[in-house]
Amino acid sequence: MTIQRMDNVAIVVDDLEAAIAFFVELGMEVEGKAQIEGLWADRTVGLDGVRSDIAMMRIPDGHGRLELTKYHSPAAISGEPENPPPNTLGLHRVMFAFDDIEDVVARLRAHGAELLGELVQYEDSYRLCYVRGPEGIIVALAEQLS
Repeated sequence: MTIQRMDNVAIVVDDLEAAIAFFVELGMEVEGKAQIEGLWADRTVGLDGVRSDIAMMRIPDGHGRLELTKYHSPAAISGEPENPPPNTLGLHRVMFAFDDIEDVVARLRAHGAELLGELVQYEDSYRLCYVRGPEGIIVALAEQLS
């Protein structure tokens, strides 16, 4: 048995439309939207009475997807602290590569994104930064230099 691919990464959000707009600004495309509910959903995630809306976001090259999920029932619970630092246990961040990182940061700021630290250069290889977007989502941005 071998792994075939990583299908997607899911992020639970409260404001689905704001999260969609943020990731569209990053360059992702909405692949589809759906409402998820029923016994199969309850059994899959181990919760009772699941009702959620999802938006499947696709990276234009077709090799990665992000599932944005808004739970209506049971209500989503917030993590502690509200905006955890990058060294918090659990899912840390999602990283995307771009050819103009400064342009991306400027566009994301219009959607409320904030730099966690600074835009830095790692040797002669990359320019890197972390931004916090809607729902406290940490997104790492990379620009390859060589």
